[in-house]
This record gives sequence, structure tokens and C-alpha cells, in this order.
Amino acid sequence: MSYAIRAEGLVKRYGDMVALDGVDLEVPAGRVIGVLGPNGAGKTTTVRILSTLLRPDGGRAMVGGHDVVRDPVRVRQLIGLTGQYASVDEALSGTENLVLLGRLLDLSKRGAQARAAQLLEQFSLTEAANRPISTFSGGMRRRLDLAASLVGRPQVLYLDEPTTGLDPHARGEVWDVVRRLVDDGSTVLLTTQYLEEADQLADSITVFDHGRVVAEGRPGELKRRIGGQVLHVRPSLTRDVPRVTAMLTELTGTAPAQDGAHGVLTVPADDPLLVSALARRLAADGIGTDEMGLRLPSLDEVFLALTGRPATDGEQIDGEKGDGKKGDGKKGDGTQIDREQSDRTQNDDVNSERSAA
Repeated sequence: MSYAIRAEGLVKRYGDMVALDGVDLEVPAGRVIGVLGPNGAGKTTTVRILSTLLRPDGGRAMVGGHDVVRDPVRVRQLIGLTGQYASVDEALSGTENLVLLGRLLDLSKRGAQARAAQLLEQFSLTEAANRPISTFSGGMRRRLDLAASLVGRPQVLYLDEPTTGLDPHARGEVWDVVRRLVDDGSTVLLTTQYLEEADQLADSITVFDHGRVVAEGRPGELKRRIGGQVLHVRPSLTRDVPRVTAMLTELTGTAPAQDGAHGVLTVPADDPLLVSALARRLAADGIGTDEMGLRLPSLDEVFLALTGRPATDGEQIDGEKGDGKKGDGKKGDGTQIDREQSDRTQNDDVNSERSAA
């Protein structure tokens, strides 16, 4: 199998805080890999290393067969990067932004204009091409930001939480764009805290926690790994929730979890006859339901089972959020890394790479 990205034993430290602690990662060419993890788990740090913006303190990473430390210039020629926030110039139009990037990438004036027109059409932005970016909606800005990362026709695309702050409609627009990119043969590494996003887009998922990879596999594999099916029930009447809760506890020996906002009860369903047994009890007691059925655990439940915390937990560390780790490998106190030290480290890394180029 051909791999677009291979990383072995990546380590990154900031003083006595460990951001990455031996990360291994493989991304087959032409696939989408979703990277999940709580804030501060190491997702963005990994992307920065793979895009040559940070030097690892240990381990090795290859992109398109080129070492990110030994051959950063060649790696940059192969990649595109879209960060958490749009990086386009709001004072310029969509066309002007893309042409500017094309010229910076050594395209001729005519070539840059042609590439800009092609991308604007591909991302359904032709009608707004000559409007200032300041007039664009959030979804339009993110689509233009994605288009900007494709001006150089990268083989590998890093999408670092690309739908952060977008409403559901705009998020869906970005998802459609990513699907088209994959259909065209691009390799995509997607970091996200939206578990539905990973479920929708990723061929496989890698879960980070405290700077380490704690699980990887296809979404269905991860769901099956933490247990069997789950029975979910939503009584038609709120007053029936306690009675249904008692029934489920009696039938399974386990008290069901309750979603207070929607009145949905969930419980592990190891017995294949559980649904029919519950249905008979509900009918006998005259209790109606709006929803009842079996399903695999959601990615949200997988995430919580693997990391023990929700996706938005933690404090700021190295541009991410979360509990860092002290150098002894134990969980840290979550205090913020000295920002000046972090910025100096990153600037030194980038400057040394520029000198090497």
C-alpha cells in the first residue's frame, strides 16, 4: 500500500510539558483520515510538524516520501493547509486572493488567473468572485480558504478543524467540498472535534489523548470496540420516563442513561430479545414511544469511553486546549505553557527551516 503520510515516534516538548509522546501515524494515499482528540491532545501540533511549521524533538515523519526535517522545501511543494480560521485577505476579492497566491507560487499571471477562475467555479463562488471577502458569509469564506489551499495542486491536504465556528448549513457545504476533493484523488488529514464530521467524512479515525494515539480504525470498528449494541427509547409522554427507566433497569440489570433535554433513555443491549420484551411490557402498561430501536454506540460515546472526557475539555496548551503532561509522563496540571517560550520555539523552527531552504 502507498502511504502519503508516515510518522513514527513523534515527540514534541515545550519545557517540561509533553505535547506529543511517541505518535505513530499512517495515511494511505487517496484516503481521508480523521484525527480526533480533546483540546490539547496533540492534533494541531502533529499537523504543524507534518506541514514543516514545527520541528519534532524526536521521531520521524515522511510526506510523499520526503522527510519533513531533511527536505522541508519539497514537502511544502506537496501539501496544502487550511487552519481553524480563514486566512484570506478580507480587503481583497475572491479572485484577487487566489491570483495573489498563484503568483506567490510562481504561476504566470495568466496561469494564476486561470487557476483562480477554475477554483472559484469548483467551489461555487464564481458569482461572488469580484466581491470583497468582508461581504462573504462564513461558509463562503471557508470554501474560499479551502480553494486557496489548492492553488498549488497539493497531493496532501491538511484540514485543521476546518468547520470551527460554522453553522450546520455552512458545515455541510464544507463537507461537500471535502468529498469532491477525495473523489478527485486528494489525500486528506482532517482534525476535528465534531464527531459527526469524522463519521461523515473519514475512511478511518485516529484518536489522540495526552499526546498519544489511543485508538485507530474505521468508525464502525471503533464503535464495536467499546461494546455491543445500544437500545434507545423515547417515551411519548415525559411523565412515563420514570416507569420506562424502571422497566429497563429490571430487564437489563443496568440503570439507563438519560438525555434530559430529549427524554431519550439508552442502555446496553446484549440480549437480542430485549427489544421484544420491552415492547410487550410497554404495551401491557399502555405506554407509547416516539422512538425505540437498536444501534451501535455513537462516536461521541466512543470518544468518551476512550478518553474519559468530552471533546471540548481542557486548558490552552501550544495553541490547543487540554491537560498537558509533565516530562515524567504523568498528567500535568493543565496550566498554560508560557506563550513567549512557545512562540520563540516556533519562530526558531521556521527561521531555521527557511535558512536550510
